Amino acid sequence: MPRPATTRIVAWLWFFATLAVLAVGFRQAIFIAPTEATMGNVQRIFYYHVPSAMMGLVFPYVNFIASLAYLYWRRRDPLKALTADALALASAEVTIVFVSIGLMTGMLWARASWGIWWTWDARLTTYLLLWLLYVSYLLLRRFSSTGESHTLAAVISVFAAVDVPIVFMSIQWWRTQHPSPVFADGGSLDPSMWPAFLWNLAGWAMWGTLIMLFRFALERRRQLAEQEAALVAIEASLETHQ
Repeated sequence: MPRPATTRIVAWLWFFATLAVLAVGFRQAIFIAPTEATMGNVQRIFYYHVPSAMMGLVFPYVNFIASLAYLYWRRRDPLKALTADALALASAEVTIVFVSIGLMTGMLWARASWGIWWTWDARLTTYLLLWLLYVSYLLLRRFSSTGESHTLAAVISVFAAVDVPIVFMSIQWWRTQHPSPVFADGGSLDPSMWPAFLWNLAGWAMWGTLIMLFRFALERRRQLAEQEAALVAIEASLETHQ
């Protein structure tokens, strides 16, 4: 098991590496990548919209796997279940951040490109549904008074995991106003734009991982504090009845 000092050193190195990669990505996106011929400088939103939208489709599967682990371990090994639940919560919070950024930057880009903030096409609607599912997930965990809130939230994560491939494939399954794929099937992304995109994709993936692990550590600390408080309360109750 890594020592706390080693963990802190690795965390700080990861933090500074993330800042460096994001700084390079910003320079590439704003100052080096060529101006798109049709949309002009507005197209530079692409370097933040697409990486955020992609990360919004990756972290739900961390949440999904952690939720399945929680459901599996909750009766077999409650301590392992708590660890899985902490990771599920952390990944859900990171997911909602990325999906929110994806929706907001997409609306800004839509306003500049289409003249409207929103249209109910398949990609946008299914992506909004993903956001609503994770808002429901977090609200259920935060405000539900039942003892099964974590289990019910894990069930919601299953529905979210089902929605992810629908979001991804929507522009191929249905006719949408959203642009066609720019990477696969002879996509339209110019080779000179790839460095800006890849640097930002790497930077935001590193940032998301860092925030998720940091939030996981905070949640585990909270869980352990609750366990210690419960043990102290039990010991005090036993002493009172002796």
